[in-house]
Amino acid sequence: MPYTQHTRSFKSANARPYHSSGRGRQSRPKHGSYIHPSKFINRAVVQTEENAYQATHVFKDFPFSEKLHENIERKGYETLSPIQDQTIPHILAGKDIIGLANTGTGKTAAFLLPILNDLYINRAPGSVLILAPTRELAQQIDEQFREFSNGMKLFSTLVVGGMNIGRQISQLQRRPHVIIGTPGRTMDLIKRKHLSLDAIRVLVLDEADRMLDMGFINDIRSIANQTPKERQTLFFSATITPQIQQLTQEFLKDPETVSVRTADTSEQVEQDIIEAHSKEDKIEKLLDMLTSDEFDKVLLFGETKFGVQRLSDHLEKSGISSVAIHGNKSQSQRQRALKAFKDNRARVLVATDVAARGLDIPNVSHVINFDQPATYEDYVHRIGRTGRAGATGKAFTFVSPSSR
Repeated sequence: MPYTQHTRSFKSANARPYHSSGRGRQSRPKHGSYIHPSKFINRAVVQTEENAYQATHVFKDFPFSEKLHENIERKGYETLSPIQDQTIPHILAGKDIIGLANTGTGKTAAFLLPILNDLYINRAPGSVLILAPTRELAQQIDEQFREFSNGMKLFSTLVVGGMNIGRQISQLQRRPHVIIGTPGRTMDLIKRKHLSLDAIRVLVLDEADRMLDMGFINDIRSIANQTPKERQTLFFSATITPQIQQLTQEFLKDPETVSVRTADTSEQVEQDIIEAHSKEDKIEKLLDMLTSDEFDKVLLFGETKFGVQRLSDHLEKSGISSVAIHGNKSQSQRQRALKAFKDNRARVLVATDVAARGLDIPNVSHVINFDQPATYEDYVHRIGRTGRAGATGKAFTFVSPSSR
C-alpha cells in the first residue's frame, strides 16, 4: 500500500514548529522542467537466482600480483559484478574501454585493479590520471586506491577544489604514481605549471556524462589533449548522448564497448509518492516516517543549501540524528558528515544534489526527496544511492495533491 495512506492522519508528538521561508504551499522546483508524479512510482524487481548475473570469471582468474589478490580478498571481494567481469580482461589487454554502467555497479574496482597491477610491475610515476566530476567521488576513488594498494608501495595524490592547493602541489612534487582529481583543479594546476601530463599512460574519465552536465567539457578536452596520444583511455558513463559519443570518438582508439546499464531507474528500488499540502505537512509526515524502525539509514534530498541545513537542524532538535552536506560546507566538514553517516553515528544525511552522484554509501535503506529534483535525470541519480549492488531499496518523493 502507498506510504501516503499511512501518513495522512499522523500528529507527531516529537514534531517542533518548522518555519518555512515560503508561504506554506508546496511548489514545483524553481529550476528545470515539471516531472509528473507518476514518474516517481515504480515497483521493485527483486533479483532472483534465476535472473542474477552469472560471472564468467573469478578474481583468481586474472593475472594479478599475489599482493593485489591478497588485498582483494581482504576487502571481501568474491563475486565479480558485470562491469568488472566484462571490462577487466579488456583493460588488462591494453584496450580502450567505453563502459556504460549505472552507479553502484563496482566500476571503480573495474578500472583500479588492472591499473594497480600494471603499476606494481612498472612503477611509473605520474602515469595514471583519473578524472571525476565531484570532490566526493574523487576522494572515494582515492580511498579505494589506498585500500587495494595496501603494502604495494604505490602512491596517489588527490587534486580537488575546496582543499589546500599548496599541499596538493607539495604532494605532486613527490611524483605519485596516480593523480585523482576534478577537471577544474586539475586544469588550475596545469596552468600554474605544477602538473605535467607528459608521462600519462592511462587516462580514466569516470562519470563522464556528469562532468559534461557540470560544464567541464572544455577542461576535459584540454586535459586530454595534453596527454600523450599513445595512451589507454577508460571512459565510463551512465548514459550515451550525442555529445558523449563525440567525445569517445575524439579520445578513444578502437574501443571495446561494455554496457551493463539497467533501466533508467534502478530495478531494485521501490518508488512511491507522498502527498503533502504544505511544508509543515511535509515535515509532519517526514517525522512520522523517520520514527519508524524501517527507516534505518536515510538519504534526504533538499533543493537549497539553506533549506538543507535548516531541515537537518530541525531533525536534530526533534531527536533524529542528522548531518548535512551542501555547497556552503567546507571539504573537511563534508567529509566529517559523510563519515558520521557511513559509520551509523547519524541516521539521516540531508543533502543537496552535490551528493546525488557517485557516492558509495553502503546500506542506504531509503532515499527521500523532500524537495523534488529539477530534472528526471537528477531523480535517477538521487535514488541510485539505494538499492545498490543487488540489494533492494526504497525511494519516496513528496508531491502536492494538485500536481497529480
